[in-house]
Amino acid sequence: MVTDRPIAVAGAGAIGCFVGGMLAARGHRVSLLVRPRVKTEIERFGLRLTDFDGSEQRLSAGQLALSEDASIFHSVGAVLVTVKSADTAEVADLIAKHAPQDAVTVSLQNGIGNVGVLREHLPGRTVLAGMVPFNVIAMGEGRFHRSTSGDIHIEADKAGTAAQLSVPGLAMRASQDMVGVQYGKLLINLNNAMTALSDMPLRAQLASREWRRLFADQMAEGLAVLTAAGIKPVSSTPIPPGWTPFLLKLPDPIFNAILGRTMKIDPEARSSMWQDLKHGRKTEIDYLQGAIIALAERHGVDVPLSRRIVALIRQAEEAGQGPPRLTPQQIRGG
Repeated sequence: MVTDRPIAVAGAGAIGCFVGGMLAARGHRVSLLVRPRVKTEIERFGLRLTDFDGSEQRLSAGQLALSEDASIFHSVGAVLVTVKSADTAEVADLIAKHAPQDAVTVSLQNGIGNVGVLREHLPGRTVLAGMVPFNVIAMGEGRFHRSTSGDIHIEADKAGTAAQLSVPGLAMRASQDMVGVQYGKLLINLNNAMTALSDMPLRAQLASREWRRLFADQMAEGLAVLTAAGIKPVSSTPIPPGWTPFLLKLPDPIFNAILGRTMKIDPEARSSMWQDLKHGRKTEIDYLQGAIIALAERHGVDVPLSRRIVALIRQAEEAGQGPPRLTPQQIRGG
């Protein structure tokens, strides 16, 4: 079984620390491949995992294997990849060098093309697609806060990897259509850029009809591209993707009632792209709106809003001043 041996997390940032910590809290042996800053933080403060539902898990540094060296992969049964998309090829080479040939690699990354990169660099090995629907915020002093709801999806396989990795508080579901699931998540993740450009928490942004209309138009653009490409996105909520742009434009009381029944969001929820701009890091815009633009070009679809948002995020990256606090009108270019 995958879980008979240690589980490694490759790239333990916010998502990686939360997922790895939850697995360790439930008795799994977990190794985290971390940057020096994160290693020092966990060694000093331990790991504190908090949730939107008020629950909390605390782990000491001794309950995890922490290392900056990929040799910690040497005896693992699974490697959960949580690095930024641009680092996928590099981490795949580390897995190839250090992890056992029979170790399962699971991509828990944003974007669409990461599994293909991993498989290219790990021929003959089991590589599974995955999708994390929730947001995690690095709060400092070893605290990582899950601020939205949802279960992790993992590509179904004969070994039942999803079921083996699933633990109380961190459910993992096997999916037969990971392409659809990943594109469904991509559509939702198009809002990451708008939360980053607005400098607003997710719940406050979604409470504004003006912002929701902008999100609806961005999602409608993405849906048009996927339709042209013959791709059917799968929603991670009970709401079909095709209905979402209409629902986003509903009056606040109706929308809030629907959102409250399908997704939990706490006031601290922020997107990973907001965190990247806040800390002066390069974002994953090329793997979100950029993926929509690339697909649109192949199928002759015009996507002016996606192009506008990519340009604004790149301007914010170059400025290095954090989220620029734009209005919906400024994002539209009006």
